[in-house]
Amino acid sequence: MISRILIVEDNRDLAQGLANNLEIEGYTVDIVHDGADGLERARVVAPSLVILDLALPSLDGYRVLSTLRSEGNNVPVLILTARTEEADKVLGFRYGADDYVTKPFGLLELLGRVHALLRRAGAGARGGSSNDNMRFGEIEVRPSTHGVFRRGFPVGLRPKEFELLMALLRRRGGIVSRLELLREVWGYDADVVSRTVDTHVAELRRKLEDDPGSPRYLITVRKAGYRLQID
Repeated sequence: MISRILIVEDNRDLAQGLANNLEIEGYTVDIVHDGADGLERARVVAPSLVILDLALPSLDGYRVLSTLRSEGNNVPVLILTARTEEADKVLGFRYGADDYVTKPFGLLELLGRVHALLRRAGAGARGGSSNDNMRFGEIEVRPSTHGVFRRGFPVGLRPKEFELLMALLRRRGGIVSRLELLREVWGYDADVVSRTVDTHVAELRRKLEDDPGSPRYLITVRKAGYRLQID
């Protein structure tokens, strides 16, 4: 089945150039140049992936993304933007983005991220789930339903946040490097310069820790990566 990619980008030359390269890779591509039109097109055509600019006419990318997620639409979304501030990236992931690429970007790296997001989405749709619930501290994880509970109350995790948590859980307290997590959770095949892991860990801490600045569970191991304190 051919994957369908929706590009929501107001720079017409950039959008068309990117679409040409994606079509060469074998994808079907739709282009819209307006946020409201992008939201409506995403609802109608049910794309396999959305490439989303933030600075859009009528409706900005954050609102497009947050509306999709509030409607229960979990289509992978890759934000493509000139905004490079860390706060913008954190906000994008908080609203439910799966990846964040800043302009100017390398075409090969962008295509690699598109491939990785689509591959992960396909694997998630095909893969089975374990019925064995897991606990650490006051947190319960139910893999079969992707449910996470803190002190018995449900915690809303985005798909990539849940996958990241599961990757750490599978190590049973062992250290996992950022590169390992990028490969396992996002499917990257090469070492890329990315704060994706760090921003997702920050979001998990915000949702699971009493004091995110002094975490009890999600521990940073300096110059090595992260580990989950499960005792």
